[in-house]
Amino acid sequence: MHIAIAGGSGFIGAHLVKNWRKQGNQVTVISRSCAKVRSELPLTDCVTWDELAAQPDRLDGVDAIVNMAGESIHSGRWTNERKQRILLSRVDTTQKIAALVEEMNRKPSVVINGSAIGVYGMSDEARFDEDSLAAGSDFLAHVSGQWEAEADRIPVERLVKIRTGVVLGVEGGAFPKMAEPYKLFAGGRIGSGRQWLSWIHIDDYVRLLDFCLHTQNVSGVVNATAPHPVTNDEFGRALGQALRRPHLIPVPAFVLKLLFGEMAELLLSGQHVAPTRALAAGFTFKYPSVKLAVQDLVSKM
Repeated sequence: MHIAIAGGSGFIGAHLVKNWRKQGNQVTVISRSCAKVRSELPLTDCVTWDELAAQPDRLDGVDAIVNMAGESIHSGRWTNERKQRILLSRVDTTQKIAALVEEMNRKPSVVINGSAIGVYGMSDEARFDEDSLAAGSDFLAHVSGQWEAEADRIPVERLVKIRTGVVLGVEGGAFPKMAEPYKLFAGGRIGSGRQWLSWIHIDDYVRLLDFCLHTQNVSGVVNATAPHPVTNDEFGRALGQALRRPHLIPVPAFVLKLLFGEMAELLLSGQHVAPTRALAAGFTFKYPSVKLAVQDLVSKM
């Protein structure tokens, strides 16, 4: 199988590239610049967006396109300029993919496009699955809604919109930052500790996208979260236990708001999201509980 992936040099994308190459697939990374791709993923085929604009048939006949591109939402305060970059990095790439597929004579059989569970909005009480309304009104809900609206314009036979939760891995993402206070004996609940964390182990995330790629009856919205969300307090206790560190020192909400501004809502709010469609389609999780996931990740640090 020939798979093209946008965002292939990021934390999640690099895991996908390595997994699909290990399976014997041909993988082409689409990037603004191939220098980083070639340094981090040696011997990986790469094509730039400029090259594709000049030669739209460069990927003609590719079996699948996977779009994981987008600026990180975790690195720094959400200034107006940064919020615009976060939005445009997702919308522009998806628009480019729609235009690329439109130009192809032999179109891919499936496109998997990134999205986020933020589309549901934040709540400590509600329970969400793929049939829930995408009714959030905050910044991340707005970004995810526009992201998915652009994905719906991709002229492809099968489109999967993968609504991603917090992906836990040791090479990047949120987990190393979450573990750092515990390593320093300063870990504890954040805010009230009651906010939900809908998480997924990076290995299960990679397995789920591979499952979506090969399972013909999977299309539309798929939640990429483990089957057992936990509260922030429960997650912290599991992390402290795995690291053999105390879970004692709370971080008040006002401190996070002073440090991070609007971005603090990422830590102080959450959603309880279930992967109903993945489970119904027959996907099984290697790490269904946060205890198993955190123990595995800590063993790799």
